[in-house]
Amino acid sequence: MNVEYKDIVDKVKKTESITREEFGILYNTETKEESEYLFEAARSVAQAYFGKAVYLRGLIEFTNYCKNDCYYCGIRCGNKSAERYRLSEEEILSCCEIGDKLGFKTFVLQGGEDAYFTDDMICDIVRKIKAKFPKAAVTLSIGEKSYESYKKYYDAGADRYLLRHETANEEHYSKLHPSNLSGAHRKQCLRDLKDIGFQIGCGIMVGTPYQTDDNIYEDIEFMKELKPHMIGIGPFIAHKDTPFKDEPNGSADKTVILLAILRLLFPKVLLPATTALGTADVKGRERGILAGANVIMPNLSPTNVRGKYLLYDGKICTGEEAAECNVCLRRRVESVGYKVEDVRGDHPDFVK
Repeated sequence: MNVEYKDIVDKVKKTESITREEFGILYNTETKEESEYLFEAARSVAQAYFGKAVYLRGLIEFTNYCKNDCYYCGIRCGNKSAERYRLSEEEILSCCEIGDKLGFKTFVLQGGEDAYFTDDMICDIVRKIKAKFPKAAVTLSIGEKSYESYKKYYDAGADRYLLRHETANEEHYSKLHPSNLSGAHRKQCLRDLKDIGFQIGCGIMVGTPYQTDDNIYEDIEFMKELKPHMIGIGPFIAHKDTPFKDEPNGSADKTVILLAILRLLFPKVLLPATTALGTADVKGRERGILAGANVIMPNLSPTNVRGKYLLYDGKICTGEEAAECNVCLRRRVESVGYKVEDVRGDHPDFVK
């Protein structure tokens, strides 16, 4: 193994910092020996704080309507081929009941930016979930809102909020989104959420069109400033009904390497092995765990709508019942020597 590579891994692990040059060397390794050394270091850091625990987040994709027209997304408003749906409050609560019986202690309400669901409706749903499942965490992932809206959700009992910043570089952001959307505004939303008191999650896609290594390093610098509680990354996967339909998909190998680097830089962060990673590589989620990831987000949405919430093509687990998916995931986690823990799985330093 290249001595320089080993020394950089050891240094990053010790200092929780990385230079642009060091990042390039780790991210672009071409040998299995080097990447395995990186993964081993990432596992040791994750295990120091979490043992061999993996946390499940029950994902409820409750609307695929979206006002935005992001160039990479299958539920963009410009996609006239998308079969739209909204879950009722009763259907959302039913998903939570199923998840509760399966041992889930976090419910993630994810959807497009859908004006049909007013702040009052979101708050009512959150309150009802918290009343019925008081020991469970409620996570929202419903896009860019005002400070006042975020505060209402928090006061209603929401615990966490996921909002991928997509890219910290404004020029790159403009190549992925129409001109009415701003990377600066999206980053401000994350700062607002943290200021209010949410556990927050940001993140990127690996291998988006026009992305450079410098862009990813800029993402790391932004995340160092933000100090999120969760970082969600997955490979870019093209959707046939978007302007990026002919762009190459992101690399699962690069995604796993970046997971490991992020684990060294953010030792206590909650780090998912995403569905997109599992889509890009049949063993992607297992590889993610062995690179320092400690969260998996199985789908609790009703099976009759799962195939309609397609941000990208080929998404796995769209036909599985929640119980079937649950058994499968737990076995997958155990197959690599880890164990699902049926707890909320908060960030170690978070105190509400």
